[in-house]
Amino acid sequence: MHSKRVRFITVFALLTCLLWLFGLGWTLKDYMLGTPSSAPLSSAEEDQVDETGALKIVALGDSLTRGTGDIEGKGYVGYVSDRLKEAGKEISLINLGIKGLTAPLLAEQMKEKEIGRQLGQADIILMTIGGNDLFLGGQTLSDVSEASITSLEDAYLLQLQTILDGVRAVNTEATVYLLGLYNPFVEFENGELLSGVVRGWNFKASELLAKDAKTVYVPTYDLFQQNVNDFLFTDHFHPNEKGYALMAERVAALIAGAGEGGQR
Repeated sequence: MHSKRVRFITVFALLTCLLWLFGLGWTLKDYMLGTPSSAPLSSAEEDQVDETGALKIVALGDSLTRGTGDIEGKGYVGYVSDRLKEAGKEISLINLGIKGLTAPLLAEQMKEKEIGRQLGQADIILMTIGGNDLFLGGQTLSDVSEASITSLEDAYLLQLQTILDGVRAVNTEATVYLLGLYNPFVEFENGELLSGVVRGWNFKASELLAKDAKTVYVPTYDLFQQNVNDFLFTDHFHPNEKGYALMAERVAALIAGAGEGGQR
């Protein structure tokens, strides 16, 4: 009887572990291969909002911009809008985020006529991009070699410059806020090593942004550095509502500090 109970517990524990790993893998697959976001506001709605002199925010990027992991569906973009409204600002918000987006795919998205039109009218552009380019759906955990990371970094920085050039081709005045990466895998094997990679990746991205006075790098690594799981969704990858709120507080403070207004 005792041996049967031990075997039962062992099998149950093994199945539980396999289900958890399957869930993580499926989540990361969804992160990489997600579906497009909902359509932007219609022209009529947009014109009506713009006539009020509202601050127009356009958000671009991956699942963090889309808000994946937030049970309220707002993500940092929605919480930034809330904070600014609480401060008395009128906000026009368009979220063009797409789950699974990489920097090359974002560069392609920006070639669309409607995307260019929306960006051209923006006062503020929010962006998260790079997580998929670095983490590769979790594959980077198994290869954190210098050669591999350097290759990923070089490709990303080239595409990031293309993205920023695309923004400036249609809008020379809007302030661009790029949120940096955090490390959701800090407690995994190679997690500490990957933390160093993330910090280096963020530094190079911030150096690139420093070339344009109207682009602002927003660090997030420190927000998730301690007790990371307190701020992650159940997939242990995306932020939860607490994590997104922390990100939003930082972005909203930067926007308010810059005295951004709705008239250009």
